[in-house]
Amino acid sequence: MQDLHKFENTVYAGADLSKANRAMIFVHGRGDASDKMLLLANGVVDDPGMALIFPKATNNSWYPKSFLASTEENQPWLDAAMENMGKVVAHIKSKGIGEENIFLLGFSQGACLALDYAARNATKYAGVMVLSGGLIGPVIDESNYSGDFAGTEIFIGCSDSDSHIPLQRLVDSASVVAAMGAKVDKRIYPGMGHLINEDELAKVKMMLIK
Repeated sequence: MQDLHKFENTVYAGADLSKANRAMIFVHGRGDASDKMLLLANGVVDDPGMALIFPKATNNSWYPKSFLASTEENQPWLDAAMENMGKVVAHIKSKGIGEENIFLLGFSQGACLALDYAARNATKYAGVMVLSGGLIGPVIDESNYSGDFAGTEIFIGCSDSDSHIPLQRLVDSASVVAAMGAKVDKRIYPGMGHLINEDELAKVKMMLIK
């Protein structure tokens, strides 16, 4: 694991973690990097007390195959990605910021990772924003997921014609996390393709309002 995704590559912006009262983790997609997520963060975050955290995947990819591929095809990268997410969250918590004040946002491959990590470690988060993503695996294995979201708002936005995210996986993912106690806002955008739209950005901004 130590030679795969590295916690030490994490990028920080916004409020210093030692002084912040909230934190937001931005998980980039395949082929992207933390700099694109920083541009997104600058467009949606307007809180001087928010720490912004950008995990960085080795070679800009969290795992090599589709999120629908067999688990074995995405190993050991997928386990390393989950481990890295855990280290990022633990580091934030070590600075006195609990999960109830931590937001998770991801796009595409990063959205899949953020949602799957949250479902494997369900608790009361400040919010989870899933932009074009779903739970990981050829089928959803609910035995991977445990805990109680305790009313955490989870926003899931995606196109009905996304070439990477089947609509049924979006629907099924929303149902799984809802059954785990999440308050789900699922929005399906006709013909949008694989991108982020203005309605999604407006929703993210709304979720960040105290």
